[in-house]
Amino acid sequence: MILRRFLTVLAAIAVLALPAPGQETPPPDPRAATGGGQTLEDILARQQGLKVDDSFRRDALGDPDAAAAPSDQLGTLGGVSDPELWRALRYGAADLTVSTRMPGSEVVIQDGGMRWLAFREGPLLHYGSYLLLAMIAILVLFYIVRGKIRIEGEHTGETITRFNAVERFGHWLMAGSFIVLALTGLAMIFGRVALIPLFGKEAYAPVAAAGKWAHNNFAWAFMIGLALVIVVWIGHNIPNRHDLKWLAVGGGLFSKGVHPPARKFNAGQKIVFWAVVVLGLSISLSGLSLLFPFELPMFAKTFAILNGTGLPQALGFGELPTVLGPHQEMQLAQAWHGIVAFLFMAIIIAHIYLGTVGMEGAFDAVGTGEVDVQWAREHHALWYEEVTGKAPGHSSAEPAE
Repeated sequence: MILRRFLTVLAAIAVLALPAPGQETPPPDPRAATGGGQTLEDILARQQGLKVDDSFRRDALGDPDAAAAPSDQLGTLGGVSDPELWRALRYGAADLTVSTRMPGSEVVIQDGGMRWLAFREGPLLHYGSYLLLAMIAILVLFYIVRGKIRIEGEHTGETITRFNAVERFGHWLMAGSFIVLALTGLAMIFGRVALIPLFGKEAYAPVAAAGKWAHNNFAWAFMIGLALVIVVWIGHNIPNRHDLKWLAVGGGLFSKGVHPPARKFNAGQKIVFWAVVVLGLSISLSGLSLLFPFELPMFAKTFAILNGTGLPQALGFGELPTVLGPHQEMQLAQAWHGIVAFLFMAIIIAHIYLGTVGMEGAFDAVGTGEVDVQWAREHHALWYEEVTGKAPGHSSAEPAE
């Protein structure tokens, strides 16, 4: 009799557990076995660099309203457990009261810090290094194949003013400060991974401190030099039809006896000029954001503008975040600063090569400001004619106009 009643109860429970007609059985909760924590699949995906949906943590912040009063808490938080408190701190959802009102003071745990560090010591450092090494390798190969580009006609011994004192001052102010900024920036980004293992922390520490001071202060000289260069040279760097002719024959860089006509700046120099303007302004803005932390945020407003154009969505990035914390702004500014810096350095390495060992007479233009008349005739025939009123008087790829 007892066994029969027991079986009847089990049957009734089984009937109640069955889904109603037309009702699907809900899928099993993958995190049921972990008590709502991350699963083995989450851990393996994170180790493989895959994006993991962390909403199961970010949204599991308990019920602060149901928490016991502080006087009633005996080692617990009542409605909010310790893990939920730490998750709230991590994702910036905790209700905090701090004694200071400095920007970012309420950020106790910054969730994006490790992603920023992984990018800085991973893709930024690696691909930036590859870019600089690739540029150097290309220039070495070019020198082996082409050699130094020399003046093909006879040196006249007569010179013509290429750049005046103001132009040379602006060029060297920007160039000299850029070299300091490049070297100190490389020392800082390679410090942890290369210089400290090589020289030790004690030797690197004063170098890093001096480098940081130099980087912060020489930045002003760079920005002043950039502004001066833009003012004195922008009018000479407007593209014209002669630039197409110059580009069509590669500027004569790859062939002897080919001298396409050019005004004060040829197409190649104009490309370098506009690259310096765009990259220089961009790196200056991100540098100012880093010099004045939390005071000049750039990216939230920039992302809002880009979202309005629809470009991020068209490229598959979706909506870019328009609400960023102070630390996120600083990390994005530092990452962008590094990306632009590596591109800038690669271009300037090529510029330095052509201005020194790559082309005879080129350094004189920014050194003394004077160049041989024959050099001017061959490389900037139209400019020579404008300045002197004389025909270039040499064989060129096409007659001067």
